[in-house]
Amino acid sequence: MKIGVIGDDFTGSSDIALTLAQGGMQTTQYVRTPEGACDPSVEAGVISLKSRSCPVQEAVDQSLEALHWLKAQGCELIIFKYCSTFDSTKQGNIGPVIDALVNALQCTDPVIVCPAFPATGRTIYQGHLFVFDTLLSDSSLRNHPITPMTDSDLRRWLAHQTATPVGHVPLSALRAGEARATLLSEAAAGRRYVVCDAVDDNDLIVLANAAKGFGLLTGGSGIAIGLPALYGKQAADVPAWSGQPGNALALSGSCSVTTLAQVDHHCQSGGAHKAIAIDELLNGQVTPEQVVEWALAQQALPLVSTSDSPDNVKSLQAKFGADHTANTIEQFFGEVARLAVSSGIGRLICAGGETSGAIVQALDLEALNIGPMIDPGVPALNVSGQNLALALKSGNFGSEDFFAKANKMLA
Repeated sequence: MKIGVIGDDFTGSSDIALTLAQGGMQTTQYVRTPEGACDPSVEAGVISLKSRSCPVQEAVDQSLEALHWLKAQGCELIIFKYCSTFDSTKQGNIGPVIDALVNALQCTDPVIVCPAFPATGRTIYQGHLFVFDTLLSDSSLRNHPITPMTDSDLRRWLAHQTATPVGHVPLSALRAGEARATLLSEAAAGRRYVVCDAVDDNDLIVLANAAKGFGLLTGGSGIAIGLPALYGKQAADVPAWSGQPGNALALSGSCSVTTLAQVDHHCQSGGAHKAIAIDELLNGQVTPEQVVEWALAQQALPLVSTSDSPDNVKSLQAKFGADHTANTIEQFFGEVARLAVSSGIGRLICAGGETSGAIVQALDLEALNIGPMIDPGVPALNVSGQNLALALKSGNFGSEDFFAKANKMLA
């Protein structure tokens, strides 16, 4: 294994796995840190964790466990993959995990911090993260129920999370061919964590070349665009895809504006939809058994959602407790997925990082094979050794007709 990735959620992990696979690397996504050695054919291994919003020490411990396994497989490069909108709080978890990885690797190189993913409108300019033409702090991510992003200056936001000074590689230096020199000078000045501007894919390729030989990179999936070429790989189609026939089920717990629009489009296009009020779940009025029974009776693609406006979610969190609310929703979706698969459903379409993580963990999966791209950042996935196909979508990703498109691809 050449490249090892530690992903802080399941959707983002499949995102970067797709990037590496499309770059020509034999890539496997692991649902948790494996116990045994990897298959010798694997060139890039992606370990999916559910560490984005858990307690800081738990995120650090999970990440270090993944790091030790990846290094034992011979990895030359470690990537810490987080969300392209830098989802975190002032307490972490991005900064503390970077600190732990740097210490464990005894890393003395500059550490790139670059969540840019231009294909989905995430760009960095003058150290500020944009969502298309809007500053992150002015976008809908400002109202995220778990990790509200109220500051688009990544240098300032990361500085809340780590004692290590934060530097910057501006776009002008990157495009003048001075990226590596600037990285090294920032580190020499004590600013070892370096936020790097990038507004298109070529910027990310330049950045990958500038970081050649570094042992640790951090960022979104875009940071991996230029890496396979450094290992002599050429862009390639992913292996031949074989989907799953039979019934499908879509599950959505995301409250993002993008997902809410996708749910609405699904309904307007004739899809079956069962909207579950979160307070009904919290009060025990809806059971997973009832939901699966409803889904199996539908002719059109059934979609079950708890998607709601951020304001309503915040109100319920205030009433029932944020952790209890989140855990109840995640346990519900996990049990629905488990019952659905045991009832013969062969395709699951999951919207939302926390939702996807809960589902994958409930199904007790081990490894996922990377298939073709459904939408930027979202591949089709096959479960190793099972007749089950998956799509794990970040809340903010995907076209308006994502659910129908994913169902067609997975079939």
